[in-house]
Amino acid sequence: MTNPAERLVDLLDLEQIEVNIFRGLSPQESLQRVFGGQVAGQALVAAGRTTDGERPVHSLHAYFLRPGRPGVPIVYEVERVRDGRSFTTRRVTAVQQGRTIFNLTASFHKPEEGSFEHQLPPAREVPDPESLPLLADEIRSHLGTLPETLERMARRQPFDIRYVDRLRWTPDEVEQAEPRSAVWMRAVGPLGDDPLVHTCALTYASDMTLLDAVRLPVEPLWGHRGFDMASLDHAMWFHRPFRADEWFLYDQESPIATGGRGLARGRIYNLEGQLIVSVVQEGLFRKLG
Repeated sequence: MTNPAERLVDLLDLEQIEVNIFRGLSPQESLQRVFGGQVAGQALVAAGRTTDGERPVHSLHAYFLRPGRPGVPIVYEVERVRDGRSFTTRRVTAVQQGRTIFNLTASFHKPEEGSFEHQLPPAREVPDPESLPLLADEIRSHLGTLPETLERMARRQPFDIRYVDRLRWTPDEVEQAEPRSAVWMRAVGPLGDDPLVHTCALTYASDMTLLDAVRLPVEPLWGHRGFDMASLDHAMWFHRPFRADEWFLYDQESPIATGGRGLARGRIYNLEGQLIVSVVQEGLFRKLG
């Protein structure tokens, strides 16, 4: 039986059915819609498979247009927009049952030496990831046991997620909360040595917790849900090489939520404190009931 990290690699290993057309699996799960990070990661794989492999992706911009149906394969159609001397551009359309559900534009850059460097450091000192509890253990310690649905999710989860701040469980605890969240993450097993796989795996992970920062001031992250939320668009910039099966810190904040939409941005650092990826996403928030 494969572990969740191996299943993630398999999920990102698309079937090529034409020169610029690929097909990806969509696991049958209890979710109402396909996880957005899965679609973004698979679309980026499709884009990368049409390049020469010598240029790592440096940015992507994506729109989630319709919810995907779990259990139904997704076809990725790649348009080769540009092959320049330094940059390569690809546009990907994800289609499911004849309907476009997702669009992505990705840019690849031939590595070169810069004339200068700078970066913002992490916003605060955080504990070492190994000193923080596993997410499942933190939930279990509060509830006494892990609900069956969460137990199944934990077994399938391809990433180890550890929240820097303790989880809040009641409305009183979130009343004064700032719209900020930070987690340590890494794949639960080795992902191999293909840089594109690591980039696409981190793209998958980048959609898992980012909108937490928007929700924090209004409801606990775990327990009863008062809002339905969905990713609207997603942008990433990749600054340095990295491995998604090594610890990375995902520092997230929400500068604004208004009009039923919330904006979140994240900075991803490696263990050495180097900024490796920047992320921005907007999500739709609607009150349930």
